[in-house]
Amino acid sequence: MQLILRTYELKLQHTFTISRQSFDAKNVLIVELKDGVHAGFGEASENPYYNQSIEEMVNALLAVKNSIESLEHMKPEQFWEQVFPLLQGNMFALCALDIAYHDLYTKKKGLKLYEYWNYTIAKNIQTNFTIGIDTIENMLAKMRETPWPIYKIKLGTQEDLSIIRALRKETNAIFRIDANGAWDVQETLDNARELKKLGVEFLEQPLAADNIDGARKLFDASVLPIIADESCQIESDVEACHHLFHGVNIKLVKCGGLTPARRMIAEAKSKQMLAMVGCMTESTIGISAIAHLIPVLDYVDLDGALLLRKDIASGVSISKGEIKYAREKGTGAQLLDKDPIKIYL
Repeated sequence: MQLILRTYELKLQHTFTISRQSFDAKNVLIVELKDGVHAGFGEASENPYYNQSIEEMVNALLAVKNSIESLEHMKPEQFWEQVFPLLQGNMFALCALDIAYHDLYTKKKGLKLYEYWNYTIAKNIQTNFTIGIDTIENMLAKMRETPWPIYKIKLGTQEDLSIIRALRKETNAIFRIDANGAWDVQETLDNARELKKLGVEFLEQPLAADNIDGARKLFDASVLPIIADESCQIESDVEACHHLFHGVNIKLVKCGGLTPARRMIAEAKSKQMLAMVGCMTESTIGISAIAHLIPVLDYVDLDGALLLRKDIASGVSISKGEIKYAREKGTGAQLLDKDPIKIYL
């Protein structure tokens, strides 16, 4: 088995703004595992909030390259247990590797990933499309540009309610709100009452991740469900979020890949919590992997590649919220752009 690393810059169609940052492009790492016949692909994007750079991910993987390449002929769950001790200091790198191995393994087995997990896709849910913070006029323009049945709307401004009132006049779509920790407790409670009247389904991470007392108050008093994002990163956080949040938004890069994500979903369900998986700004390689988890989710956010000016991969396709799996086995992802910024063999 051969490990190949490639880095890319993904440029966005529009500047993307949330409560704490704006960006026009995102650097990503693509991991490829080859066995001479098949190739599996995984992905992780840089993220300054979580102190994750491409350089750190690359260095972490290259430091254990020989050990990784010696691990073959085992199930993905066993592979993850073998590489976790080597990469536990860099969950983003571990995630990209875990996805690539799942893809390679199931391609070799002649299965799509959801088939390997014995999931049925007959009742798959739709994905939302995200509208970043902007002027009301520009947010309306983005909605008109991309008609969708469910929108996630980023908030954290001085005119949050005015934004939603204006957007509501434009569409009857379901709204989900993500404040990325920008609100306080009273602001959240007051906003929730108004937003519920405006057809909002839930609030994602309204408070800062370290505001535990505030989360407890919201859990008891909010008229809308509260979903953890920044407060739920690794497996142990599901238990920590129990009775503080009504659900968790799991990100593969934060927890270390598909293997721990599936355990987190199962634990959330066992605690009667809502289970969601979200994406970062990433190509269709990462998005395709997440898509195979949809059968066991309550909500999914799969729009990362839709926000790009140009994708570097093919795989699952998404149209007006509906997800269609690729014909290929594994995750279905294929790397199209073979001209990366850097390649490490």
